[in-house]
Amino acid sequence: MISTDVEIFLGLNVGKTEHWACAVTQDGTKIWNKALPNDEAKLTTVYQNLSAKGTVLVVVDQPATIGALAVAVAQHLGLQVAYLPGLTMRRIADMYPGTAKTDEKDAFIIADAARTMPHTLRSLQLSDEEEAALGMLTGFDLDLARRITQTSNRIRGLFTQIHPPLERLLGAKLDYNAILEVLAAWPTPAALRHTGKARIDAKLKKHHARRHTAWAEAIMEALDEQTVTVVGTDAAGLVIPHLARQLISLHAQRADVAAHLEAMVEAHPLYPVLTSMPGVAVRTAAIIIAEISGKTFTSSAALSSYAGLAPTTRQSGTSIKSERVSHSGNKRLKRALFLSAFASIRFDPTSRDYYDRKRAQGKRHNQALIALAHRRLTVLFAMIRDGSLYNVPVPKNA
Repeated sequence: MISTDVEIFLGLNVGKTEHWACAVTQDGTKIWNKALPNDEAKLTTVYQNLSAKGTVLVVVDQPATIGALAVAVAQHLGLQVAYLPGLTMRRIADMYPGTAKTDEKDAFIIADAARTMPHTLRSLQLSDEEEAALGMLTGFDLDLARRITQTSNRIRGLFTQIHPPLERLLGAKLDYNAILEVLAAWPTPAALRHTGKARIDAKLKKHHARRHTAWAEAIMEALDEQTVTVVGTDAAGLVIPHLARQLISLHAQRADVAAHLEAMVEAHPLYPVLTSMPGVAVRTAAIIIAEISGKTFTSSAALSSYAGLAPTTRQSGTSIKSERVSHSGNKRLKRALFLSAFASIRFDPTSRDYYDRKRAQGKRHNQALIALAHRRLTVLFAMIRDGSLYNVPVPKNA
């Protein structure tokens, strides 16, 4: 928690090479207002000079990536650190005169908001090394997932152009390296037809495809559905092997990251708590730990707001009254919780019942899932706070 005896509020509008730093006292007087290089020695000097004048609270608008060093140096020196979310800062900025947006002005707004509206701040605690590593690994895992999707779509797009029957068959099987090995060796319909079922079967079997015989037969049947050669097939034959090899490499990289993630998450004290909830597996648990580590949430409503799952009420007299999904919040955490909720309705009766009730109320699929994710996050908050495992509700007629 942020203490109430702060004498100097230092607002940092962080940047890649330098931050703009503005320090104000309790009465709003500026005592520092300069550019501050993103350098450990420079940061240390400024922090120590200000600390000599009173208790300092360092407030940043971005605690990770480009703001990570400023936060780490402050925490190393024992200073309090807080986070003012960017969207909150922009809304507060509307209350200040002028329409110009400059680094200097933003730094002052951050410092002044910390002085006059401390309830808008979120406390940042010292994250341990494992939680910081989880943040990096989950970010890299997400990048790999996006590249896998992009590369798979490129392959599917090429086959849609040159041989739609093959795309319908192979497009859904690009997660299997055995299929990719076949495409890397024989990328065109003519090459596959010339190779024959026996050699395709042998290739699939070599790369551990369980249904290698059935798949080889299906490939030959798909080839028979189209006899004409489309313009551009030869060019596609040059591109597809490269894309297939890239996809095999991306699969290997993601498997390696997943192995490290699993080992790190299983060693974390929150692992048994988080994974006791249906729909929360290793990757989701890793993202939750990484995104909430070092942050303090006083209530489930605060956590829901941070995740962007709290509904936003819009009302104007008697003409407009509605609740909409918030478009702010932590996008990675929101996405993970949304997908977790989607997974839970498949095998968790409690989640399915809640989802069905929301659908019966007229909500669309995504709206019902977001409502479910919000409800599950409220339960997760209590589980994390109390260190308790998920209790499966007992049916009333049991």
